[in-house]
Amino acid sequence: MIPLSWYLFVAAILFCLGLYGVISRRNAVAILMSVELMLNAVNINLIAFWRYLAPEESTGLAWAIFVLAVAAAEAAIGLALIISIYRQRDSVIAEELDTLKY
Repeated sequence: MIPLSWYLFVAAILFCLGLYGVISRRNAVAILMSVELMLNAVNINLIAFWRYLAPEESTGLAWAIFVLAVAAAEAAIGLALIISIYRQRDSVIAEELDTLKY
């Protein structure tokens, strides 16, 4: 059986890569993909803790499914907003999005 620390290490690396992507990227689609990577790291943690601490209960699995549903909704709404902004401005660079400054 693989130790819990290995799963936590992989999840921490994925989360750090996602955080770096959010901080360093200028493209809104790449930022959205980095947020999805961070949510997947959270799911790895949820499943790992569920499997090692309480395998007879299904709370960890339920939370992971909930996070997947939230991530899917976030991706759909985020992509819809990005497409709408691209149609208006012909750019998805996050630094140029000052729509609320009117």
